[in-house]
Amino acid sequence: MKTILIVEDDADIGELYFDTISQETPHQAVLVPDGVAALNVVEEIIPDLFLLDYHLPVMNGLALYDKLHTIQGLEDIPAILITAGVLEHDISNRKLVGISKPIDLEKLLDLIEDLLAE
Repeated sequence: MKTILIVEDDADIGELYFDTISQETPHQAVLVPDGVAALNVVEEIIPDLFLLDYHLPVMNGLALYDKLHTIQGLEDIPAILITAGVLEHDISNRKLVGISKPIDLEKLLDLIEDLLAE
């Protein structure tokens, strides 16, 4: 079983991602509301994948991605960035896949499986 860290500040959307991953995959989902909570979680567990909302309080998803990838042991963890408008130039230099809202949950699940299989 692999662990997916979901960082989403909208509780309803976060629960949707959490429930979908928990029910439709063999993986464990961990849901936190912001970057600060994510940074605290990775002190205890090393996830296999990050699922990051772009619009987060305190720091956006790209800033969080950059911060997480400076932590020893997390440098190569893949990530999915969810946003209403993915900026290709912002994600092209990172081990990051952008997906636009509204989310097609089947597409998201396929993407998760593809990234975890690499």
